[in-house]
Amino acid sequence: MSVQDMLEGHAAGVNAFPAETEALGNQPLQPTIENGWKVFELTAQEVTWETEPGVFVDAMGFNGTVPGPELRVNPGDKVRIIVRNEMTQPTTMHLHGVTVPNGMDGVPYITQDPIMPGGFFTYEFEVVDPPGFYVYHSHFNSTEQVGKGMYGAIYIEPKGGFSDVYGEKIEVESTMFLGDGPTGYVLNGKGFPATQPIVAELGDDVLIHLANDGALIHPMHLHGYHFEVVAEDGFVLEQPYMADTLMVAPGQRFDILVKADYPGVWAYHCHILPHVEGPAGMFGMVTALVVQ
Repeated sequence: MSVQDMLEGHAAGVNAFPAETEALGNQPLQPTIENGWKVFELTAQEVTWETEPGVFVDAMGFNGTVPGPELRVNPGDKVRIIVRNEMTQPTTMHLHGVTVPNGMDGVPYITQDPIMPGGFFTYEFEVVDPPGFYVYHSHFNSTEQVGKGMYGAIYIEPKGGFSDVYGEKIEVESTMFLGDGPTGYVLNGKGFPATQPIVAELGDDVLIHLANDGALIHPMHLHGYHFEVVAEDGFVLEQPYMADTLMVAPGQRFDILVKADYPGVWAYHCHILPHVEGPAGMFGMVTALVVQ
């Protein structure tokens, strides 16, 4: 590749950011209320998913998106999640980090039979965990199913939201799933330049939920800032710490707080460089914090 091609490739990606693609994941799903239960309905589906403009992959998702919908509940809620299977292979759902009765754990042939194509399973539990960020994902053929996008967020939050958890007024809240399976190197199911920036006003307190549902470790680095790591795996840290790079292993979750004190467009990316940049420019696990 010539130097000119390299320059043009880098510039084209940056100029296209944030590029539009079909559909976004991690959208709020409102529950129905039935006899005091919060009821969410999730449908496991095989989908064609656009990860960046013109790039389509065979994926699997809940309710047609990667990641699946975000679920928000409160401490003490009684929660019912109905999972229907419209795929051609069985599946189950595991609530990662959430305390549930053993029969609701989602492990095939240990706590339940697989959900066969055309079937459904109802997961029921009472929220007893502290407020925090948790995850749901497939637990059947999970290398393929989770790798192709069968994961999503479940937030346990007090009535006042995460501002009540961290003692700061949270102006911007963002969730970022790290993925590295058949969908490629993605953030919330999208690769640069189709990743979504985190947009804040000068002085905002920004809360970022990070979850790694991939198979590789990803050290996430924010340019221009030191952030405060305030929670790990759903638990608020007694001793938060400052960092500019945070190693997120498969299955881990973190909450970080950023004080948006410096205006500009600040790159935010995995620091395993083959996951983010090549001769033709940036790709994959790259986004930005935009402070206006």
